[in-house]
Amino acid sequence: MRKQTSIGDYISVKTAKREEKGILLESHEPGILLLKLDSGYNIGIKQSDVKKIKLLKKAGKEEQFMKIKHSGKNRIDMIITGGTISSRLDSKTGGVKSLTSPESLLNLFPKLADIVDIRKIEVPFMKLSENMEEKDWIKLSKVVEKSLNDKDCQGVIITHGTDTLHYTSSALSFIFGKLNKPVVLTYSQRSSDRGSSDAKLNLECSAYVALSDIAEVVLVGHASINDDFCYVLQGNKVRKLHSSRRDAFKPVNCRPIAKVFPSGQIEVFRNYNKRNNKKIKADAVFSNKTALLKFYPGQNPEILEHYIKKKYKGIVIEMFGLGHVSENFIPEIKRAVKSGVIICAASQTIFGRLDPYVYSTGRELLKAGVVFLDDMLAETAFVKLSWLLGHKNKGREVVKQDMLKNFYGEFNPRLGVGFLE
Repeated sequence: MRKQTSIGDYISVKTAKREEKGILLESHEPGILLLKLDSGYNIGIKQSDVKKIKLLKKAGKEEQFMKIKHSGKNRIDMIITGGTISSRLDSKTGGVKSLTSPESLLNLFPKLADIVDIRKIEVPFMKLSENMEEKDWIKLSKVVEKSLNDKDCQGVIITHGTDTLHYTSSALSFIFGKLNKPVVLTYSQRSSDRGSSDAKLNLECSAYVALSDIAEVVLVGHASINDDFCYVLQGNKVRKLHSSRRDAFKPVNCRPIAKVFPSGQIEVFRNYNKRNNKKIKADAVFSNKTALLKFYPGQNPEILEHYIKKKYKGIVIEMFGLGHVSENFIPEIKRAVKSGVIICAASQTIFGRLDPYVYSTGRELLKAGVVFLDDMLAETAFVKLSWLLGHKNKGREVVKQDMLKNFYGEFNPRLGVGFLE
């Protein structure tokens, strides 16, 4: 009965006590039959307990891909950078591996080809998102720039890992500013070949947004754990707020731009930059002498000495509450500012805004030259500071002033209650 099956087959395994269904994985433990269940979890079953194995579905041949059609209408470009959304089950390890060809992603989601004509697929690199660096943002932006300036391209979809997706979306928002067509970043929390994958809805909704009038850098993903609709979220006002849920990304201190349904209907919540014909130029420069530091109780202020010695140009500090650190941290902050380091304050609370005038600690930091960034997310602040410092012609005081300018909606002048207000 075992000889009729092979690694990657979907099978049913019956023992005296139960029946399990799943994908047959390669087991490295003698006498153990290893299955990946529909839930995504792996289970080991003693072969001596197995009464019957039934083949339910043979493993697909990965090299058989759907052909990309070209209708000449609704044409978009897709850029694949890696992450779970561009991964599928590896039957040998039980984990996931990168898709061996971009077309294999379309093979898993044939409806995508009914919504848009994917003009071309670019793979500038394949990286797990935790390995992303400033140089990757720059490389990615060069590919996006070509698509934005091609009249045959209606929009761009970028697939990306979740862990640093909001850093990349923020970086692209500063690199491009006001766009001429949509740049849509999307993701999945579960590999694309799993029945519970969120990739299908995310990709299909992203395709509709890429054809829409929303000429912004946006993140499109599940609005809830259900497959009902997705949110369209502003690229520099969004954060990953759950490690594994489908609706991991939420708007912070602002409303979603819109919601998009599987039918293609888009319900708009607020104003956005609209599609136009202007030429786009990527302003892709970043400084690698920028840091993001989280303040914690009892933190040794000597950490700032490290950044001073390493000649860092700017540091964003996630502070408590309205913008506070312990009293023993303030002298070292003053010394860092005097040495030429730009110190910016963001809040650890994520939601809400800073106010240095409420308590004496905040007023002292403000007097020392710390730049308080109101409701700007710490990750966005880090990216923005790195981007500004990458411009060699900008002096220190100009950078400090620019950190307080609302370039592309990174500040929200009015905060409501809850992320949908």
